[in-house]
Amino acid sequence: MFTVTLLSNPAAPCLEASAAEALASAWEGGALRWLAPGEAAEFDLATRPADLWTRWAALQGQGIDLALQPSANRRRRMLLADMDSTMIAQECIDELADMAGVGARVKDITARAMNGELDFEGALTERVALLKGLPESVIAEVYDARITMAPGGKVLIATMKAHGGHAALVSGGFTAFTERVAAELGFDEHRANTLLSQDGVLTGEVARPILGREAKIEALEQISARLGLTPADVLAVGDGANDLGMIHAAGTGVALHAKPAVAAESDLRVNHGDLTALLYLQGYARAEFVA
Repeated sequence: MFTVTLLSNPAAPCLEASAAEALASAWEGGALRWLAPGEAAEFDLATRPADLWTRWAALQGQGIDLALQPSANRRRRMLLADMDSTMIAQECIDELADMAGVGARVKDITARAMNGELDFEGALTERVALLKGLPESVIAEVYDARITMAPGGKVLIATMKAHGGHAALVSGGFTAFTERVAAELGFDEHRANTLLSQDGVLTGEVARPILGREAKIEALEQISARLGLTPADVLAVGDGANDLGMIHAAGTGVALHAKPAVAAESDLRVNHGDLTALLYLQGYARAEFVA
């Protein structure tokens, strides 16, 4: 048995009953269940439809996300989330680079690395080197002035934790940011890279080993095992190429507003919804959300 979830942007709901009912009818699905009027709905299917991605593409043009997954055991007991452009709206290293006057150069490297065009470790090393000489105090300035939380993050974490879930933030970014983001959003723990400094100035180096794609998979395995869980109990979300490993290894892996190459390799793609889409994918109705 499969469950189809239809999602739209909570800030501008556009899921019409006629469109949802038409799809359920075309696929000979079960009764439509509204998780939030105009925003999210789901129905069950006996078999996987052959025209899934054709329908998906058509709905994308209407501002609607379409997801299909096995119906059983959709509610996950652990959240493993990327930070940059996932739990926050920015890429921290790009913001630091902008303060250092090398923003355009670093932003280009970041985009290529996140789309899988460059080796992550090499790209990170190259970008961090361009931050050499930047006062360490700039990190706090960037966080306070430029970093914003992605919509729905607090509700996602609070709701999963209210149902016994554990939340871990795992980033290829920096601990100076993950520490504050984790505290602000309610994560139970965080892992990231450490920017090195001397006498209050960034050295242009990052501590080894560098946390990248493989380290995120290791985090999934290590944290879930420590909690007495398996990777199948995990919901992983990210947007970049270094997130694909954990997305594929998790019981539910979601590409959220992801780079094209990442979305193309992910079965669950959310391009219009916010982070509360991850709750709808687990079958939570808006009435169950924890503020």
